[in-house]
Amino acid sequence: MTLAGTAPARLRLGVNIDHVATVRNARGGDHPDPVRAAEIVAAVGGDGITAHLREDRRHIRDEDIARIQACTDLPLNFEMAATEEMVAFALRHRPHAACIVPERREERTTEGGLDAAGQHNRLAPIVARLADAGIRVSLFIAPEPRQIEAAMQLRAPVVELHTGEYAHAEGEARAHELRRIADMAALAARNGIEPHAGHGLTYDNVQPIAAIPQLAELNIGHYLIGEAIFTGLGPAVLKMRELMDAAR
Repeated sequence: MTLAGTAPARLRLGVNIDHVATVRNARGGDHPDPVRAAEIVAAVGGDGITAHLREDRRHIRDEDIARIQACTDLPLNFEMAATEEMVAFALRHRPHAACIVPERREERTTEGGLDAAGQHNRLAPIVARLADAGIRVSLFIAPEPRQIEAAMQLRAPVVELHTGEYAHAEGEARAHELRRIADMAALAARNGIEPHAGHGLTYDNVQPIAAIPQLAELNIGHYLIGEAIFTGLGPAVLKMRELMDAAR
């Protein structure tokens, strides 16, 4: 666990492979296979695989999860909505981690953070059931003090700070968002919660986030899969890894 004011030995890079499945599903069939993407991430030194099983199965399918777990020893970060269906699925498959995210059918991708503060009573039994099964629970939240406090009350060992507002901002607004993320990473670490971050991170904006000393892990997906179209997934992951390392 990260201690306040100290940097993890190495900032981990988790790669979200959802959009390999998006391309596959656009035409049906089995190609491109997200399992192959997971194998490539493992081969080039990625630290983890993230996959989000949505209610509408728009990208990752049920059977993909077991196949991803079988193909590599990398830890699986299973993104899930706070529903009974997804809790049951997680309990069957026992991923390394379960990141609880907000989910709306009409959204293109996860927009904003989970309102852990406003949904405490709903989330508490879910967090407890997952934790009792040995699954490391993470909450995908906005970088706000009330959400960190809610994570403390829920006894979540990890929070993933939503970096979307930072990624889309410019100038002083971006600097403000960066300070918010840095402050909340420090607050989480001071209270024994391991802070991660992700959403909208690219080669151009990742380094200020990677330089935040308390952060232990970044989860990056859409941008890397997009770059992989032009350079290949392995080189795209390696370049992101180099930028993160340089920032530390």
